[in-house]
Order: sequence, then C-alpha cells, then structure tokens
Amino acid sequence: MTDPDGHAIRPSRRSLRGGRAHATGMAAEQAAMTRLRAQGWQVLAHRARTRWGEVDVVALKEGCLIFVEVKARPSLLAAGEAIRPSQVSRIMNAAQHLCAANPHWVYDRMRLDVCVVLPGNVIRWIPDAFRQG
Repeated sequence: MTDPDGHAIRPSRRSLRGGRAHATGMAAEQAAMTRLRAQGWQVLAHRARTRWGEVDVVALKEGCLIFVEVKARPSLLAAGEAIRPSQVSRIMNAAQHLCAANPHWVYDRMRLDVCVVLPGNVIRWIPDAFRQG
C-alpha cells in the first residue's frame, strides 16, 4: 500500500494485532467445528450474522440445537472475562432470530455453549454456559 506520493504505508501495530486476532479467532472456530463434527454434531451455520450480531457456530445433534460462542484465550479466566452480559444478551437475541429465520431446523431443546481454545489448541467446552437459575 502506498500514499498519494508513492511512499510505502506501513500497517499500524493495532492493524497488525487485529489481523492476528482475526486469524486466531478463525482458527479457533475451525477447531471447534472439527470437535463438533467428530462428536457427531451437524454444523448448520458458521459465523451466522443477524441484525443482533453474529453467532460463531450453530450445530444440531439428536434434537439438541446449540449456539456456540468461541473464544481463543490464554486461560479460562481470560475467556470468562471476555464475555460480558451485553454479549450474552446479543447471542440470545441472535439465536432467537436464527431459529425464527430457519423453521426447517428441527429440535426439541437448545442451549448456548462456550468453546474456549487455549494455547496448544487445547479445547475446553462449557455446555449451557449462560443458563440462569
């Protein structure tokens, strides 16, 4: 990339970090989907966008529909700190929208899971992570 005078423009540190974070996130989502498929889940959607936001992975197995938030973090604690109440609300709203928009999805129960991908591609799955009560 060059400026109008033809001088090379170097990407900012923030831009470089953002690119690495995106690549790390995509790799974590792929690892999560690989795990799900190996366990017999059918992945219905990846990076499902709605007006409420995006759901990383939607999968179905034996009548259970799951909406998965994937986090690539150095620890479980860091992953937990990265999920704010507003994000939980966003995921729930997006899940409702996706269910309404996809009446062909046949399920009798649903849950919202978190998949944490730790260094070394170690996966920690937290089923029904946002259940209250």
